[in-house]
Amino acid sequence: MHTLIHQRVEEARRGENPKVIRRVRSGWAVIGDTQFLRGYCLLLPDPVVATLNDLKDEDRVAFLSDFTALGDAILAVTGAVRINYSVLANLEPALHGHAHPRYADEPERYRTASPFSHPERWRQEPFDAQKHRPIMEQIGRALDALGVSIDG
Repeated sequence: MHTLIHQRVEEARRGENPKVIRRVRSGWAVIGDTQFLRGYCLLLPDPVVATLNDLKDEDRVAFLSDFTALGDAILAVTGAVRINYSVLANLEPALHGHAHPRYADEPERYRTASPFSHPERWRQEPFDAQKHRPIMEQIGRALDALGVSIDG
């Protein structure tokens, strides 16, 4: 099966995915398509597999370690109070992890709800390389400082 995750990883390998922040040990740290929560990122595994359970033990450890390092980088850059991590692969049936920063100033009714239920998720403008480049660079430098970047 060929999914959007496969496509994005192939583009990243070719240097054609403008959302790539850094290559990390287990895959690619990328900025989210929308920034309804500033700093929302994903981790795309390389190679792509269907589920977390399809990874060998050492690859699982690498993916989950890189995923939490991505969260650490987002926290360092954004001042968020926590990161919500999710690995669903329901709409795109290939492993990928969502790292959603959560903020103290979010509207109360959404602050403790799933980030996927946030109304701004669907109202935000799409990715804009020029506008989102600064936060991507900051998160990339934070990943470099954590020692997980391959290309940083």
